[in-house]
Amino acid sequence: MNRRMVLNTIGHIAVTESALMLLPLFISLLYGEKAVWSFAVSASVALVLGLLLRFFSKPSTRVIYAKEGFAIVAFAWLLMSLLGALPFYLSGSIPSFVDAIFETVSGFTTTGASVLTEIESLPKGILFWRSFTHWVGGMGVLVFVMALVPNVADRSMNIMRAEMPGPTVGKLLPKARDTAKILYIIYVVMTLVEIILLLFGGMSLFESVVHAFGTAGTGGFGIKNDSIASYSAYLQWIITVFMLLFSVNFNLYYLLLTKKFKSVLKSTELLFFGGFVLISVIVISVNVYSIYGTLSDTLRHTSFQVSSIVSTTGYATVDFNQWPELSKSIILLLMVVGGCAGSTAGGLKVSRVIILLKSIYREIKRLLHPRSVRTVNMELKRVDEQTLNGVYSYFAIYIVIIIGLYVIISIESVFDMQTNLSAVLACFNNVGPGLGAVGPTSNYAVYSDFSKIVLSLAMLLGRLEIFPLLLGLNPLMWKKK
Repeated sequence: MNRRMVLNTIGHIAVTESALMLLPLFISLLYGEKAVWSFAVSASVALVLGLLLRFFSKPSTRVIYAKEGFAIVAFAWLLMSLLGALPFYLSGSIPSFVDAIFETVSGFTTTGASVLTEIESLPKGILFWRSFTHWVGGMGVLVFVMALVPNVADRSMNIMRAEMPGPTVGKLLPKARDTAKILYIIYVVMTLVEIILLLFGGMSLFESVVHAFGTAGTGGFGIKNDSIASYSAYLQWIITVFMLLFSVNFNLYYLLLTKKFKSVLKSTELLFFGGFVLISVIVISVNVYSIYGTLSDTLRHTSFQVSSIVSTTGYATVDFNQWPELSKSIILLLMVVGGCAGSTAGGLKVSRVIILLKSIYREIKRLLHPRSVRTVNMELKRVDEQTLNGVYSYFAIYIVIIIGLYVIISIESVFDMQTNLSAVLACFNNVGPGLGAVGPTSNYAVYSDFSKIVLSLAMLLGRLEIFPLLLGLNPLMWKKK
């Protein structure tokens, strides 16, 4: 284990987070808020810590192998969450440090689960930081550092593989740093386009920016107590479209830019994702039509909620907790499946679901024709056995962890099975709102500090897709060769 390289890179992350805090600090200054001091102190703490880590851990070699990548990602995200909680706590916006950590983890992991019962009275700087954590965490702060900091590490693709969601992460360009730049350019441009379209709909610049951050990161922190419900139909449709766009594999946008249109249109994952969303909208619309009365309102609310849940954003225009059981069951299924690999969305990922379904089909065919040789194909390519085993292992661990987390929070919880299970699913899949007492019109303040810590761990495990956190914190990983 190249410990010095790990600590040095984490130092870069702390310095970067310090710089990021200057934006909400400026917003607080602009509005003349007292919260400016909480950002100044927090940024100073992050800067000093980062500089100390960089100064006292200068590596003799900058090579990063897989285990260093896991360790960097695990400790960087934990440190980011602790430092990011300071502005909430020091400003008094969230008096409990456990609650502040929960809110910050929820922000950086783009979950959108909140412990705040009153949002509109918070300082503008705090609201900005709250949504900005979504935007930073959406693509991954380590990917952000790789894009900006020259020569941060050799073999930095191992960092991208550990942090980027999905079963596989490949290079768009020969160098990982160039790949990170391309991804962030696409990310920034799409965010700016959404901001402009929201401005056309009557949102103020501040509202447009924070909602674009929440949509781009598929996080869902809003600035109103009713989320998106009080905004116009135009604004709701714009957010609906962009929640879906940010749920698509960003590699496809790169293919569009390089005019490889056929490859995009033939994408198995994209076709499955689009079909899954469309069928969900149709079935739920039929099921809830009697509630809203008109086809336009039904389609708008259904499309918004389906897009919000499948993208794991978590914005809401209605309380889907009041929908019929069939619709709520589909909502739970959408939570689990999530968006595409290589997007900012959470969940199990569409590509894994496709591979699992095709593997089941292959096994059924093998039972019927034992001597036949069949393969699993994805995007017109054969999926090798190593990737298949990785998907099987991930799914097995995914189920075990969800069951384990559910049992743990049920120990002291007074809520029913629907609330506790949906809370675990919503946090682990980085969705945000669940069902029951943690529905779209409620929040997670009802849980104890112990349960909030467990659910915070669930959010981190889900965002980093289990292995980086488990392996990065494993003491055996830190033993010298």
